[in-house]
Amino acid sequence: MKNLFLLLTIWLTASNLQAAQPTDTLTWRIKSMRCEDCAHKVNNALRKNPAIDGVSFDLEKRTVTIAYDGTRTCPDSIVNNLRGTRYKPSPYDPTEVIHRGIGLQMADMHCQNCANRIMKRLSEVEGVDSIAPHVDKHYVFFRYDANKTTKATIREILQGMGFTPVNYYTSKEISFAYFKIAPEQVNDETIDTALALDGVDDANVSKRQRSLAITYVNTETNEQKLLEGLKAAGIEATVPAPHECKEKTEK
Repeated sequence: MKNLFLLLTIWLTASNLQAAQPTDTLTWRIKSMRCEDCAHKVNNALRKNPAIDGVSFDLEKRTVTIAYDGTRTCPDSIVNNLRGTRYKPSPYDPTEVIHRGIGLQMADMHCQNCANRIMKRLSEVEGVDSIAPHVDKHYVFFRYDANKTTKATIREILQGMGFTPVNYYTSKEISFAYFKIAPEQVNDETIDTALALDGVDDANVSKRQRSLAITYVNTETNEQKLLEGLKAAGIEATVPAPHECKEKTEK
């Protein structure tokens, strides 16, 4: 029993000493770090330094934040691990304007009135400086400052307005599907189910529309296969009738 108590005391003391080690942080901008694969390569290079405790990324800002033991290493030593790679770090300035652009498909943006509501609401968001709706193709392109807002924030606002935004791409190999679903299935579980289907790039739901929108690779799947996959997974999905916009039909 005494030996067990001694071992426990030693373990607790070691744990407390480890927790008490000073941790410094630094954030760099790496403009050439554009995707998760880039971030993975940067992480592998940085982790060669045993004094690094943690690495986190923000791909919108293209930044990396590093937590390290300042008694064992320094920024100059850390940056050495990136020498010889194409990932050149530079100081991060939170006041810098970092322009990013996103296209969001919204099958439920039916008319110019919808586009006008989107422009009015999103123009009020700090950091959004350009909004270009394309009503005929049901998508909107946004340009924003990643130091002031995020793609996720823009999507959440559009969802709150009753739209179902998903990633938009100009590639001919990308198509979009839009389904009506049961009210009780408008949740993250349905999104995860859709994302697990072959060929799906993005998925989102809207409580107000009771809808599920999907961006998919049309060389790998199609709307019918997606519908069958959703039903097989227990999602009560249906293809809605074509929307008749009163603004276009009324004279």
